[in-house]
Amino acid sequence: MTVTQIDTTENNGSTIGGRIRMRRRIRRMSLQDLSEKSGLSVALLSQIERNVSTPSLRSLKQVCEGLDMPIGWLFDGGEESSGVVLRANSRRRLDFGPLGMTKELMSPDSVPEIQIMKIIIQPGGSSGPTPYNNPEGAKCGTVLSGRLGLHVAGRDYTLEAGDSFAFRAQDMHRFWCAGDTPVEILWIVTPAIY
Repeated sequence: MTVTQIDTTENNGSTIGGRIRMRRRIRRMSLQDLSEKSGLSVALLSQIERNVSTPSLRSLKQVCEGLDMPIGWLFDGGEESSGVVLRANSRRRLDFGPLGMTKELMSPDSVPEIQIMKIIIQPGGSSGPTPYNNPEGAKCGTVLSGRLGLHVAGRDYTLEAGDSFAFRAQDMHRFWCAGDTPVEILWIVTPAIY
């Protein structure tokens, strides 16, 4: 294998080290940031990302906790090698348990400038009680079924199936299920956040 091939493999996320590097970059974290959050040294993290060192299971757990992601994401292997197609059975899922919300990541990791998610919120569920924002980008989406409550920049909206929305990610926002049946949303963010 040539050096160029190794670099390509690391960049497309087909190795554990490459997937860690990709997720760290999507989260806009430096190696130092990840070191502080995971308790692992910058040198070790760099070696793991470059596939120079094989991490222990304990180290992988610390890295994943620092990146705020399930450890299973490092081992999911169904994404097409081209990075263009993501098969339905290979999508990553986040379960926000007590918030009554799940997110299914629908776009490949190879284009971190945008991310598509399907969000399902159970009755009584929400993004949390406090509005939040992101430092850059935009968010938009369409309600596929159910009713969505959306708070953006001090104003509340109720959206029905088929309604769409868009706002700057810097605006303080929160969202919730506004009905007695689950709400399903196609949610798009720029840049990727997971």
